[in-house]
Amino acid sequence: MKMFQILVCMATLLPAVPVWAADSEPDQEVATMTEVVVTATRSEALQDKVGGSSITVISAEEIEQKKQITVAEVLKGVPGLDVKANGGPGTNTSVFMRGADNKNTLILVDGIMFNDPSQANRGANLGTLTTDNIERIEIVRGPMSVLYGSNATAGVINIITKKGTGSPKIHAGIEGGSEETWKIYGGSAGKVKKLDYSIAASRTESKGFSTANDDNDQIPHDGNTSEEDGWENTTLSTNLGLEINPEFKINTVVRYLDSSVELDDYNYSTGSLGDRIGGWDPDPLKSNLPEPDGLKKSRAESKELFARLNLHNSFADDKFSSDLALQSANHNRDSFDNDGLPSYDYNGTSREVTWQGGAHLHEANLITIGVGHQREEMESTAEAITDKNAETISYWLQDQILVGDNFDLVVGGRLDDHDKFGSEFTYRIAPAYTLAATKTTFKANYGTGFRAPSLYELYSAYGSDVLEAEKSTGWNLGAEQELLAGQLKLGVTYFEMKFEDRIDYDFVLWHYAQQPGDTRTKGVETVIGYTPTESLTLQLSYTYNNTEDPNGKRLARRPMNKIFFDARYRIGEKASISMDLNWAGERDCITTAPVETLDSYTVVNLATTYDLTEQIQFYGRVDNLFDEKYEEAWSYATPGLSAYVGMKFHN
Repeated sequence: MKMFQILVCMATLLPAVPVWAADSEPDQEVATMTEVVVTATRSEALQDKVGGSSITVISAEEIEQKKQITVAEVLKGVPGLDVKANGGPGTNTSVFMRGADNKNTLILVDGIMFNDPSQANRGANLGTLTTDNIERIEIVRGPMSVLYGSNATAGVINIITKKGTGSPKIHAGIEGGSEETWKIYGGSAGKVKKLDYSIAASRTESKGFSTANDDNDQIPHDGNTSEEDGWENTTLSTNLGLEINPEFKINTVVRYLDSSVELDDYNYSTGSLGDRIGGWDPDPLKSNLPEPDGLKKSRAESKELFARLNLHNSFADDKFSSDLALQSANHNRDSFDNDGLPSYDYNGTSREVTWQGGAHLHEANLITIGVGHQREEMESTAEAITDKNAETISYWLQDQILVGDNFDLVVGGRLDDHDKFGSEFTYRIAPAYTLAATKTTFKANYGTGFRAPSLYELYSAYGSDVLEAEKSTGWNLGAEQELLAGQLKLGVTYFEMKFEDRIDYDFVLWHYAQQPGDTRTKGVETVIGYTPTESLTLQLSYTYNNTEDPNGKRLARRPMNKIFFDARYRIGEKASISMDLNWAGERDCITTAPVETLDSYTVVNLATTYDLTEQIQFYGRVDNLFDEKYEEAWSYATPGLSAYVGMKFHN
């Protein structure tokens, strides 16, 4: 593993040596990538030519206008997504796509799996991921196992790093605000002859607030919910590309995250959260004895490294292409108790080698064929897990067919051969048809998926090595309409998903088990976008999501109703202002919580920028403008009214 990382890092650095001293290319008009996506088809395609895929793209411009620090905050406005954190910034953050579990969404960073093989269910913790150096975020809703295998049973989120273009530029900035939060960041991007590069670094620190909700009068307080729980994060990222010749290109991407967050105790006996609330003890007389005067050093630390090396070849005037990729992700997580002593440690690693070829047999037909090998590993001293691993060999075939300007179809199949569960075949068909006269587009998507049990679910003290793979099917049907010469866009999508042999924790058996019966989700996603002028953009979305486990109970933390409104206005040439409103309806709690539901809430955020000069920008934002008191998870606090200001310099 270490040798693989060293080789990738060397490949990242060496191409830069002979060309840094060369003259840079002159500034040139560069085509934007806002209409080109890669995740829906695993190849470059126009956003409106990906068949019946349900896709949302968050551009670098949108991220820049919102001025949010974390990816989790940026994702909260996406239709069909629910992003929930166990406390403030840096804490464990889950994403529920179309009502499915966190484990059913595959998170990628430049195509590298962000999901942690050592997490309980191979989920992804978005709490450590910041918005630094991100070009765009692509969200594809619906089963995508046909292209990405296990964990993509509900959809895929791909975070894509910026690519350098034009003459080299640098930027630097600083911001600060509530909870004694501050951030310093900087970077450089550009193109020097045949080398393009984008490099960025940031450091964020915050004293934060108590993870235990001090406003929740149903949990014991007695001094246990007052201590601030801080967060620290260092992020380094780079994207380097070297064009050997027009037909051969090398690209390397590296992202490193170092995060530490202070935590509170959770008492499983009482369902209570606090700084020093008293841990679980088999003696019931000892299980409810808080220690408010004891040490409060509980924290979680993580170090994550993601690296990818891609070799791209094209032949016969781009009729044929070849991409060979080597990628690796390493997650090191350590936790410490209130006395500052180690309580658990996890190390998860995924390594993958893939080859994908493309053939434009016809101008309107692209056939993609691929093969990959993935190895997952985990170790944990606390769980007495040593060198547990799983390997999967995958083969996939996809055909993208365009018939004129009105009809496009994506169809594909995949075979995954898992060394424990044998072979699983998944497929997907996604047609789209546009009525040219009315500019109405009809979309459909049907796909199957599977998810192999995680190493933790299999081999931990709470696991079971007799678990089988989960299976799923999902479909959606929708329509999009353009009006007023494209100024007004309407979209509505109906979806359903079914999960068989779903794996969940059994609080009676005290281990993970296959759930009898089917878990189902269904709902509607609606979006209205209105751009009356070049300066003003308005968007309103509503998501209805009905979830049901085999017993007919709603799944925890997922609201049945959700509304998001976003407004962005450019004031002249120098200033901008944006506002978003997020309303979430009631959510069910987990079975161990002493209450059944959480109240609905409304959160309003504001952000503004002002360009003092062409090189200096001042900005500010206000989160939770009306100081709404709410919980995304039972007994966990959320940020109140917060204000931040910053300054950014760029040449």
